[in-house]
Amino acid sequence: MRTYAGHSSAAASNALYRRNLDKGQTGLSVAFDLPTQTGYDPDHPLARGEVGKVGVPISHVGDMRALFDSIPLDRMNTSMTINATAMWLLAMYQVVAEEQAVAEGRDPAEAVRALAGTTQNDIIKEYLSRGTYVFAPGPSLRLITDMVAYTVAEIPKWNPTNICSYHLQEAGATPVQEIAYSMCTAIAVLDAVRDSGQVPPDRFGEVVARISFFVNAGVRFVEEMCKMRAFVALWDELTRERYGVQDPKQRRFRYGVQVNSLGLTEAQPENNVQRIVLEMLAVTLSKDARARAVQLPAWNEALGLPRPWDQQWSLRMQQVLAYESDLLEYDDLFTGSAVVEAKVAELLQGARAEIARVQEMGGAVAAVESGYMKSALVASHSLRRARIESGEDVVVGVNKFETTEPNPLTADLDAAIQTVDHDVEVKAAEAVRRWREERDADPGRRERAEAALARLREDARTGTNLMGASLEAARADVTTGEWAQALRDVFGEFRAPTGVSGSVGVTGEAGSAELREVRDQVRRTGEELGERLRVLVAKPGLDGHSNGAEQVAVRARDAGFEVVYQGIRLTPEQIVAAAVAEDVHLVGISILSGSHMALVPEILDGLERAGAGDVPVIVGGIIPEADARALKALGVAEVFTPKDFGLTEIMGRFVQVIRASRGLPALAAQPA
Repeated sequence: MRTYAGHSSAAASNALYRRNLDKGQTGLSVAFDLPTQTGYDPDHPLARGEVGKVGVPISHVGDMRALFDSIPLDRMNTSMTINATAMWLLAMYQVVAEEQAVAEGRDPAEAVRALAGTTQNDIIKEYLSRGTYVFAPGPSLRLITDMVAYTVAEIPKWNPTNICSYHLQEAGATPVQEIAYSMCTAIAVLDAVRDSGQVPPDRFGEVVARISFFVNAGVRFVEEMCKMRAFVALWDELTRERYGVQDPKQRRFRYGVQVNSLGLTEAQPENNVQRIVLEMLAVTLSKDARARAVQLPAWNEALGLPRPWDQQWSLRMQQVLAYESDLLEYDDLFTGSAVVEAKVAELLQGARAEIARVQEMGGAVAAVESGYMKSALVASHSLRRARIESGEDVVVGVNKFETTEPNPLTADLDAAIQTVDHDVEVKAAEAVRRWREERDADPGRRERAEAALARLREDARTGTNLMGASLEAARADVTTGEWAQALRDVFGEFRAPTGVSGSVGVTGEAGSAELREVRDQVRRTGEELGERLRVLVAKPGLDGHSNGAEQVAVRARDAGFEVVYQGIRLTPEQIVAAAVAEDVHLVGISILSGSHMALVPEILDGLERAGAGDVPVIVGGIIPEADARALKALGVAEVFTPKDFGLTEIMGRFVQVIRASRGLPALAAQPA
């Protein structure tokens, strides 16, 4: 039983973990901030506005010590949501475990072998959904392979990679796509480990036994429960037939789950509680396909960062299910159900066909590099949004049953979410600079750090397993940014396909009457201005959750705008340069990480300095009402949050914002 937690600083997060453990939480699920996830120190320019926002910043082994102070790691089960830099975080975690053992007079090697937990470490879904990748698929798969081989030999209770279907569903995946793309990722990892020769064939079953999955559970209870039964059956079949694993225990489908965040609503957020409970039941009631670990989001996650009380509420949901109800006390409740068997068979048939399609392309890596998977997910997400907008898919409180009594939970919106102190970033940047300066002031420590980084680069070039060099770098007080930069020097960086250009949209005379009307407004405005309307959709900072930006870009294209979308991880300077170079009529900024108050003013100032201060800027994301007012006071034309789910209506507002900025009168709707 876990809650996903971490923010501000290692010390603040440590206090939160210890408080949650005292409340009955039975494991830890660590959220790292975006600079840590993407390999930057807090004082790097790209870390601006992102430090401590969506997780805890860990810049070096000293931070890792503080994060787990008084928490015995060899007696804890820790899940770490970390991917591109997973090897580095595991290395620091191991070093701290060794230090704890030595301090208590115990054998550090025994403490390391006792470590239990998971590094998420599924890089494929980073290219498809979360966007916290650093390197290209090939080097990224190399890092995962090295970790798998190392942990099987040295940390046998550790799950070195956690194949994530969770984020695929968040990016729009259907149940069939969620199953198929997860299995294709697992095949890519297992094939790479097998072909590396680092694990003897007679121990390959141990590799399979340590592969775990992180799964999403949506609100469609029957479909989600059947999806899990299909996962179990397909994994057993795949590991037996493709990899020859004979031990049923090693073939067991081992998964943890966070229930769906995509379906959480800002409107009537109290409804999220019953959604979370239904989703939890879908992954617990079927005993033959039951989750091993469950973490639940909080009711107010669509509003901002949950408070400790909100996390406690989610933990209590699990405890009521486990200790008060009898729902977990019986054999599988669904065995023999004709309805369940038929649905599972349908999902298996679709998943096998999609797996075969991806394998024919050359596997998951090839399907990422070609853009096939990303385009498929963007298209599925677009269709899902269209069903919600049309009312075909009902979302209670959003597109139906919208009337509501005043909500006492959100009466004071500013107090309904956790806020991060504004000086967190300044303190973290000063701390990491001080760490490097004090280290380098000591000739012995400086030389050890330099030698560790040199070894890391050399091992990366020669193909040596990189865990040894990473462990030495952790012991030598190397920082997160230094470790990642050493590997960037060898592997380079990578920009994944956006999926927007290849996605299925609505063109011509297709679409709703509302969309056709907006298209006409776009056309008429373009004719009045003597040019086609151009919109820049941009994601500044390190926030890689691009699903919303992609859907805005697709719908803007469908509405007749010329769309400029360059993907994730742009600096304010790059966004300003693109706006000026493309001579756009509107700039749309998407931020979900909470860095809007740091980055949007920089973009506004940059446009002003570039002589483009008259180009209107709109902002979308998880933005508290107080921040929305502040952004508008700075000159932002519109602020959109999750409650603004009607993309076509938003496109209409784009047109009106552009017309107002160009001195044109507002357009009245044309008669039908």
